[in-house]
Amino acid sequence: MISVVLLGAGNVATHLFKAFHASKEVEIKQWYNRSLKTIDKYKNKVEVTDDLSSLVLADIYILAVSDDAIEDLSMQLPFEDRLVVHTSGSTSLYAVDMKQKRGVFYPLQTFSKAADLNFTDVPICIEALKKADLPLLKQLAEAIGSKSNKVNSDQRQALHLAAVFVNNFTNQLYRMAHEITEMNGAEFDILKPLIKETANKIESLSPYLAQTGPALRNDKKTIKRHLKQLESDQHKDVYELLTKAIKKTHGIR
Repeated sequence: MISVVLLGAGNVATHLFKAFHASKEVEIKQWYNRSLKTIDKYKNKVEVTDDLSSLVLADIYILAVSDDAIEDLSMQLPFEDRLVVHTSGSTSLYAVDMKQKRGVFYPLQTFSKAADLNFTDVPICIEALKKADLPLLKQLAEAIGSKSNKVNSDQRQALHLAAVFVNNFTNQLYRMAHEITEMNGAEFDILKPLIKETANKIESLSPYLAQTGPALRNDKKTIKRHLKQLESDQHKDVYELLTKAIKKTHGIR
């Protein structure tokens, strides 16, 4: 049984709590947040506190807080030489105060409190300053059904940057597509099978080989017609930028 103290109450912390609570291999000893109001509804399932000085001993302390808060919070912990990890994709391992055993437990997934999440679909990127601490982080990932991936800081930060492209930027493109369909009285839901197939295709093909569309075909008439259809300057800018990027990638002039 791995004992855990969870610190923070955002989207990542909330989903981790649910996953840990459902696991027979993890004991959540305590949940800390500076505002008890956010986590008070869980007090029948776990001991909650807003007092750092009252933190109990555990195998792992997980700082599931904003990137800017990691360093300051780790410095306030009232103990030393314990395994303290953060959940950030872009923050250095060294943001955790040096008096602790430092590590990273980064779930690479998009988190929304309102959306259920199965951690078997969540890869966990693990990193530790001391090699001896890695097995425990791997064990914790496996305890919630996740696959662990040992990465270094540069690899983790590259993955986080790439995740912005495949998730945040892609979601913004979904939003633009939604606006286009709304403006023309079309149903966005009709696009959902295409969205799913586009994602499924890269299970067997590289993104390079999976590319299709008018930019790849250098279909100038269709591109010109699309640009004329677009009413928003922002939509036009994005269309032109991505069209140029596809052409450049595939050597099309």
